[in-house]
Amino acid sequence: MHRRTIMLLAAVAIAAAPLGAHAQGWPNRPIRVIIPYPPGDAADIMARMIGPKMSERLAQPVVVENRAGASWQIGLDIAAHAAPDGYTLAVGQGGNLAVAPHTYRKLAYDPLKDFVPVALMATNYLAIVANLDAPFKTASELVAWAKANPGKLTVGTNGEGGFPHLSFELLRTMAGFTFTHVPYKGASQTLADLAGGQLQLAIGSYTSLSLQVQSGRARLIAITNPVRDPRKPELPPAADAVPGYGSLGWFGYVAPAGTPQDIVLKLNDAINRAMSSPDAAEKMSAGGLTVVTGPPEYFGEVMRNDYARFGKLVRDIGFQPQ
Repeated sequence: MHRRTIMLLAAVAIAAAPLGAHAQGWPNRPIRVIIPYPPGDAADIMARMIGPKMSERLAQPVVVENRAGASWQIGLDIAAHAAPDGYTLAVGQGGNLAVAPHTYRKLAYDPLKDFVPVALMATNYLAIVANLDAPFKTASELVAWAKANPGKLTVGTNGEGGFPHLSFELLRTMAGFTFTHVPYKGASQTLADLAGGQLQLAIGSYTSLSLQVQSGRARLIAITNPVRDPRKPELPPAADAVPGYGSLGWFGYVAPAGTPQDIVLKLNDAINRAMSSPDAAEKMSAGGLTVVTGPPEYFGEVMRNDYARFGKLVRDIGFQPQ
């Protein structure tokens, strides 16, 4: 959906909604935003950047609280069981709201039952990069080589069942080739093995992997954006070789289930306005992110669609939840 259309829908929804009884006296105290990651994570940086702008709109402090642990489960569990009164939000992402429910045997929360979507913040794409000596230079050549050499393609990611791993599995299933997955616990070892020739390919954050390309230690094969990024039109999307392919990460605000809709709409308005400021868009772009604004219903659609898509992929490839 076009961004201008999304913003128009948001404006219409907010303007049409009457100020309900719940929102009339809200907010009258600080609003807490739980970040289920350590300080310095992308979600933490974004929330702290737009928090003051939300405060201006809502006339109350917006306090960012890092509650990392058990990967991200502690923070999201706290948010899921907080009072649904509009004073507690959490920042989640595709990995823990759409992918993890299918790759973990047990989660402390149910993303579709325990939360209501408030606002999508931003999307980002992954980069697929190759060792300089790899026998392919483009996505088309990669697919052709992998088909001609079943199982010989080695691909490093940040872990079994993670978003990068499943994004590459999606490419594999759509293109019809095989590969050997090599999961790592940290990006540093992945990049060292890629540069050293132990790996042919790696998929992960564009921001971090592009540094390897710029330094001449790796070759960019493709990005997982479904179309060319107008900010970087020189980056080839994998969809050029595999039509219809695309895999985007995303970040968004959620609130405990049961939070009144009129309050959700006010929060959505405050977040959208903060994200739409020129300085926010500029900083997001510098970090490899694309600002996306829209009504809560749009974010809910994104969550449900990715939840269903990755659930089907996990079943199709026979992945066993960890």
